[in-house]
Amino acid sequence: MDIAALVVSGVLIYSFRFDTFSLHERYQWAIQVIAIILILVGVLIDAYGNWRVKRLGRILADQVIIWTMTAVASASIIYFIHAAERYSRLWLALTFVLSFVISALGRVALRTAMGRFRIKGRNRCRVFMIGPGKTLLNVTRHMRREQSAGFSVSGVQRLARTPSPQELESIARRVAASGSQEVWICMPLNMGNAIKAIMHALRHQTVEIRFFPEFSDLPILNHKVSEVVGLYAIDLSVSPMTGQARFTKRLEDLVIGTLIAICISPFCLMIAIAIKCSSRGPILFKQYRTGINGKRFKVYKFRSMKLGASEGSLMQARRHDPRFTRIGAFLRRTSLDELPQFYNVLQGRMSIVGPRPHALSHNEYYKELVESYMQRHKVKPGITGWAQVSGYRGETDTIEKMQKRVQYDLWYLENWSLKLDLKIIFLTAVKGFFGKNVY
Repeated sequence: MDIAALVVSGVLIYSFRFDTFSLHERYQWAIQVIAIILILVGVLIDAYGNWRVKRLGRILADQVIIWTMTAVASASIIYFIHAAERYSRLWLALTFVLSFVISALGRVALRTAMGRFRIKGRNRCRVFMIGPGKTLLNVTRHMRREQSAGFSVSGVQRLARTPSPQELESIARRVAASGSQEVWICMPLNMGNAIKAIMHALRHQTVEIRFFPEFSDLPILNHKVSEVVGLYAIDLSVSPMTGQARFTKRLEDLVIGTLIAICISPFCLMIAIAIKCSSRGPILFKQYRTGINGKRFKVYKFRSMKLGASEGSLMQARRHDPRFTRIGAFLRRTSLDELPQFYNVLQGRMSIVGPRPHALSHNEYYKELVESYMQRHKVKPGITGWAQVSGYRGETDTIEKMQKRVQYDLWYLENWSLKLDLKIIFLTAVKGFFGKNVY
């Protein structure tokens, strides 16, 4: 398909450029050389491998790589053999553009057609599944959601422990009798001995074998596969805010944070005057909190408690707390006391969206009681977050409430996207200023 797209594009663009469909010999040679480079690059990056296990986005991304590398290689060859004057640069550029579009449309059409073909029950890949019942149920749910991939269950063997020799022989016989093309071993990592035993039992069979690790028994933050020093590693607790994601997140904070800071300036001025006139003491409350990678930073808030009251003590603010100033309860309930933290955002110490920073004393208390509590600090803390717009704001007077807040924070880190951040900001603006548990 790629070669056909290239040839058709080359002829059409030649006709457009020179008013004839009869290609000059050197242009015929150019198309042949480009076609060879195109296919070699595609083979090298495995773009022509099994599309069944690739998403459409990955397929198109591979195509972008193929065409980019081929264009660079072709232009380099023309330059180094001093043939630039013998070829039309317009022809070369438009040929690459048109062939890319044709091939991309072909990929989309082919992928769509195959998906519909498989949904109707054709071209299915039969899978024999092995593992604990709960894990198998979770995997089959994903399989049903992705029916266009064309996988169907041909057999199931439930295992809750390392199988006995008799069970292993039974598994081998059932796999062979089922006519399966693949075997999926779906198990938690702590059943490593069972995985090894099953692999040994199936050593005489030619089925494809895949391992789907179950991570529910591990507190994880990020479980993508990375290549490190030439080795593959499963990231169990690695910050997702790296590289381009970190740049995008910071750009978001600067742009949105600056706009919000300008809009709230009049309100901040009025709040500052109200605090100064209603109680003795400074306008701002400053306190050290734990930031990204466990580093301490000074957070800013409008003071909502009387001078001498400890806003950062282990005792959290409660309804009708006697430590509040006359307008302090209102500021806390509406979260207006948090507005100075946009200055922390512009400083680069906080983000608009992220896990809320807790007092240092709270961190010391909860880190031993709530599993994975400190993983919240792998990213910058936020003014608002997924936990807050999901109902877990305000006082956490039980361990269960803090566990749920941490659970939502870690889910946010695992699923971060710019779209999710904008959604959280919108939900905060719509319903986030008031809450029944906020005081």
